[in-house]
Amino acid sequence: MTLLLLVRHGITDVAGKVLTGQTRGVHLNDRGREQARALVERLERVPVRALYSSPLERCRETAAPLVRARGLTVRVRRDLIEPDFGEWTGRSIRQLARTKVWRSVQHAPSSFRFPGGESLRGVQTRAVDAVRAIAAEHPRGTVVVVTHADVIRLVLADLAGLHLDLYQRLVVDPGSVSAVTLDDGRARILKVNDTGDLGSLAPAPDRRPARRKVAG
Repeated sequence: MTLLLLVRHGITDVAGKVLTGQTRGVHLNDRGREQARALVERLERVPVRALYSSPLERCRETAAPLVRARGLTVRVRRDLIEPDFGEWTGRSIRQLARTKVWRSVQHAPSSFRFPGGESLRGVQTRAVDAVRAIAAEHPRGTVVVVTHADVIRLVLADLAGLHLDLYQRLVVDPGSVSAVTLDDGRARILKVNDTGDLGSLAPAPDRRPARRKVAG
């Protein structure tokens, strides 16, 4: 069984304001760096076998403190990247929310494609394929995956059997952890949007009594 910890990157100055999409050069702010450092303490009792990340800086910066603390190597996967928002990249979310087409994103995302960019169905397919491939490569143990809000929400919706048109009901905050297990293709969702203590994900101690040696 694989335990996947889906981590949304820490907060940036433009989070919730601008659709940065796949734009490079967007970095964590002071609060985001604090969230990244806090992740190390939150996972203190959780053994981590591997760590994967979206190629964008804000994800790799979120992973960096855990990489240093555990001596891990970041494995970058392009299929974990933020959706390609096409012509909407760099635009104000407040301005976009005033347009009629924005309603399609909110109410019928399964049939929506960003102008000049990806469809949300396509993003979901690549993201789910990515996490399942990661689980197949690590059939036992815990794996951290640092990625983006929409990627995580789309993965959670698929694993929960939730229709794509309802994925917007899921909330994934900056620095949050969502935990799922995959066991021979079967999924269980343990946590969604957790921003607190993750000690409950630590392996249970072995309470079997020690064998007594018999004198020969």
